[in-house]
Amino acid sequence: MQWIRGQTIGCGSFSTVNLVVPNKKGFSQCPPPMAVKSCENINSDSLKNEKEVLDQLGFCPQIIRCFGDEYTVENDEKLYNLFLEYANKGSLADQVKKSGGNLVESDVRRYARSILEGLRFLHAKGFAHCDIKLQNILLFGNGDVKIADFGLAKRNGKEGGERWRLEIRGTPLNIAPESVNENEYDSPVDIWALGCAVVEMFTGKSAWNFKPGTNVAALLIKIGVRDELPAIPAELSEQGKDFLRKCFVKDPKNRWTAEMLLDHPFMAGDDETIAMNRCEEEASTSPKCSFEEFSVSPRLPFDFPYWVSTQSTASSQSNFQQNSSLVSSSPSYVSSPLDRIRQLACDQAPNWSVCGSWITLR
Repeated sequence: MQWIRGQTIGCGSFSTVNLVVPNKKGFSQCPPPMAVKSCENINSDSLKNEKEVLDQLGFCPQIIRCFGDEYTVENDEKLYNLFLEYANKGSLADQVKKSGGNLVESDVRRYARSILEGLRFLHAKGFAHCDIKLQNILLFGNGDVKIADFGLAKRNGKEGGERWRLEIRGTPLNIAPESVNENEYDSPVDIWALGCAVVEMFTGKSAWNFKPGTNVAALLIKIGVRDELPAIPAELSEQGKDFLRKCFVKDPKNRWTAEMLLDHPFMAGDDETIAMNRCEEEASTSPKCSFEEFSVSPRLPFDFPYWVSTQSTASSQSNFQQNSSLVSSSPSYVSSPLDRIRQLACDQAPNWSVCGSWITLR
C-alpha cells in the first residue's frame, strides 16, 4: 500500500497517531478513512499485540477495525506502522469536554450500551481489554461508538505477570481490586472499568476522589485492601445506581458480566431514545417526522391507540371523528373499498383507535 503520513492527531508514551493520506496510484479504488499508529520497532510490542488481538477477534461493529501493518524507515529509524479505522469525532473523553464536563443520563446510557456490546463480543472470544477508559472509546460521524487501543489486551487465563510482582496493566484509576490483590486481568476487570467510565461520563470526574499529586500506592491500597467502593453519583437514577453496584463488586466471580448488564433495566429504552433523537434531528427538515409522545413500537399494522398527529388541526380531527363514528356506532356497517380508499387518501389525520371493522391477521 502506498501512502503518505498526514497530520498528527494523537501521541502516546511510545507511539504517535497520524492521518493516512493515500497515494492515488497505490489504490484501485478509494480506501476507507484510516489512521496510522507508529512507533520505533524496538518499542513495538504493544502495537504488535494490538494487531494480533484484532486479527483474532474479527469484525464487530463496536470494535475498531484494523487494516494491516507494515514497516517503514524514516529519518534513519525503522518504524512499525499499524493501520486502523479513523474516528472522525474523536474520543468519548473529548465528547465529555465538549458537553461542558459531563453528559446527560440518556447519553451515558447510550454510550454504555455500545461499550457493553463490544465487551460482550470481546469476552465471548476469550479476551479482556484491560484498559477501558473514555480516551479509548472512539466516536464516528454516523453515530457508531467503538472500543479502541488493544495494546494491553490479553487472553483470559493467560498470566499477565508473576503473582508476587504487582503489574499495573491499564489506568490506575480504573483498575479492579483483583488486579491489585492477585494480579488478575480477565474479563471482569473490564466491567469494573466500565463502571468507572460511567461515573466519569456522568460527573466529569474520576470514580475515585484522587487529587493530582496523591500517592498512587495509597490509591491502590484503597482499591484492593479496603472495603471502600467508588462513589456512585447521587443525581443518577435508581436504575443507574443499581447498574453501577453490579459493576463495583469486589469479588470478580460475583460481578455481573457484559451479557447480564445488557439486560439490566438501566439499558432498557435505549433504542427508543436513539430513535427519538434521530426523529428530532429530521424534524427540522421534514415536518412529517413530528409527534408529541414516543411509545413502544406496535406489533400490528393498526396498533396505534394513542397516536396523534401534530400536523392536524382541531377542526380536521373533529370532522374525521364524525365520519369515523359511522363505523364505530354501527357494527354491521361495512364501507365499500372505494370509501375506504377515500378515507385513507384524505388530508385528515386517521383515528387508529377505530378498528371495529378491521380484521387482525397474524
